[in-house]
Amino acid sequence: MMERRNFLKSTGAIGAAGLTATAGCIGEFGSQPYGDGTLTFVMSPTEPQDYMESQYEPVREYLAEQVEDDVEVELQYANNYSAVLRALGEGNAEIAETGPFAAALGVKGDQCEIALQRYAYGGWTYFSVIVTNEDSNIEEPADLEGKDIAFAATTSASGSLYPLYMLQQAGLNIGDAPMSDDGADFNATWSSHAQAFEALKEGQVDAAGVGRFITWDYEAGDYKEGIKEVEQTSDIPRAPIVVSPELSDEKADMLVSAFEEAPDEIYYGADGEEGTEDDLWFGDVREADLETYQPVIDVANDLGVESDLLDEGSE
Repeated sequence: MMERRNFLKSTGAIGAAGLTATAGCIGEFGSQPYGDGTLTFVMSPTEPQDYMESQYEPVREYLAEQVEDDVEVELQYANNYSAVLRALGEGNAEIAETGPFAAALGVKGDQCEIALQRYAYGGWTYFSVIVTNEDSNIEEPADLEGKDIAFAATTSASGSLYPLYMLQQAGLNIGDAPMSDDGADFNATWSSHAQAFEALKEGQVDAAGVGRFITWDYEAGDYKEGIKEVEQTSDIPRAPIVVSPELSDEKADMLVSAFEEAPDEIYYGADGEEGTEDDLWFGDVREADLETYQPVIDVANDLGVESDLLDEGSE
């Protein structure tokens, strides 16, 4: 069993320095230390590869328009968060989309710099919830002792770290979670937001710890039919876009500016139509740094989670 410890200490703001708007093309990504003439955008494994490639194709095309003609822009799909950070830290990739937990660890290990925060579903922050079925007699987290709970991926902030924190705050022993449910006061499984929520709806588990977005009816402004809330945490910062620490400040600034000035169409997916299945889940970005994600760092520290979680994969 691995030794549990704090993975990050509170820090000051760290990020891509001087993120000011810069006109013109990005250019010169083929020069040293990037001698292959390629600007690489890495995708974290939060969805199947083909689906994410379709989602991010307009981003690739847009960046290709910004760089010099002799620079190729490519998408790469990582097997896990460790692979994302390793590519950035070793200078094999320039930019990536990733999760809050992974980004904070990447900054700690000098493998990335946080550059941008993403906007979605009407806000820069979002909710983590523990939910159950409407006819359940579960009313509060303490009622989940001895129950079956489905979570999203082990490294998910809203679908694992924060639900576990809510259970811990309610007095339940979380044992070795999120690595396993050994020693926990409940039985746990980890998969994805969608799978965890489906398991709840099908009656396979007593509760689900997930991001509220998967449970919410946005038209009605309430939970989806048949679902009730057990507990929630709000104001979780939405996931970042990070850049390689090997980039010069000028190149990092140019990438940031390109995203800040990008047209809405880059979020519409390969079919180019808004409101279809291949839309990106976010629709805007703004400048950010490590301080933006301090709430996630604090929760991870309280849980004593290990950086080894990044090898486990998605979300």
